[in-house]
Amino acid sequence: MKVTEFDFCLPDSLIAKDPQIPRDACRLLVLRRNTKDIEHRRFYDLPEFLFQGDLLLLNNTKVFPARLRGSKQTGGKIELLLVKELEPNVWEVLSRGSYTGRVRMSGGLSGEVRDGKVIKFDVNEGESHDYLWRAGEMPLPPYIKRMPSEADKEWYQTVYADEMGSIAAPTAGLHFTRELLGNLERKGVLVRCLTLHVGTGTFKPVAAEDVEDHTMDMERFEIRREVIETVQKVKQAGRRVIAVGTTTTRAIEGFMSGMQTVADASQNGSLRGATGIFIYPGYRFRVLDSLVTNFHLPRSTPFMLTSAFCGTEKLMDAYRGAMSESYRFFSYGDAMLIL
Repeated sequence: MKVTEFDFCLPDSLIAKDPQIPRDACRLLVLRRNTKDIEHRRFYDLPEFLFQGDLLLLNNTKVFPARLRGSKQTGGKIELLLVKELEPNVWEVLSRGSYTGRVRMSGGLSGEVRDGKVIKFDVNEGESHDYLWRAGEMPLPPYIKRMPSEADKEWYQTVYADEMGSIAAPTAGLHFTRELLGNLERKGVLVRCLTLHVGTGTFKPVAAEDVEDHTMDMERFEIRREVIETVQKVKQAGRRVIAVGTTTTRAIEGFMSGMQTVADASQNGSLRGATGIFIYPGYRFRVLDSLVTNFHLPRSTPFMLTSAFCGTEKLMDAYRGAMSESYRFFSYGDAMLIL
């Protein structure tokens, strides 16, 4: 299967640079897999499509202000993207080049960088988190051609974000408000959270010519046993599991299909592990019955996952329809509901 099969052209004018306010006023394209029928709605209409006993699965990971700017000891500028904390105040980073030496970041924090891959901050244990929220920038995607603002610390974050650890937002969840979630629960929809910390795997470009040759980076997940039990009960009752976003999908499908390298029980009964599951056309879904998702980049792994769920031809048709109706694309853009 060629990566070029997942390519399409998108006008720059349709790339969303800023969030929709209010969140749930964004547009919602509803695609029915069995008929190819499309409806154009608003996200606050979502409760019309979910029913009592359905299960809505959310990813409650929290994005941290992972982008830091500063200067090297030699005087040059440096920009770091913190990927994950290896131990207190020691972080894996992405940067241009392989600089080794002292740095001083905006806001006054200093540290030692090794080979452009790891930084150790000069602070007491645990204090780097406080610094990040004061001086770090939200890691907006590179196609948003503006500097991150303080407002992005709120808007590039779901309202139910709880577990810090992501360098990109699970963007399908950005459209939910607390009121909308309350409306769904009052209707009898079960709402549960799991965690998959979005790392480089989700947005890593597919460089291979053949889809099958691409390898996903591992990403950490945590799923409470109660959530697994609820999934099983809902499926047994013949009700639907609706995943919000491709990261939620990868977490639950990765676990239920056994495609994870680590899975152990924590003290609170959660199952923790890491998954590198790569879902593309031909994958057999174990859990998913419906998907809430955004409009993704061409040739990207989220686009391939969505293609696996509804069919590449149907998805391409839906994208063409969305373009003709001037939908907003990518992280801050509009949403799809695939039934």
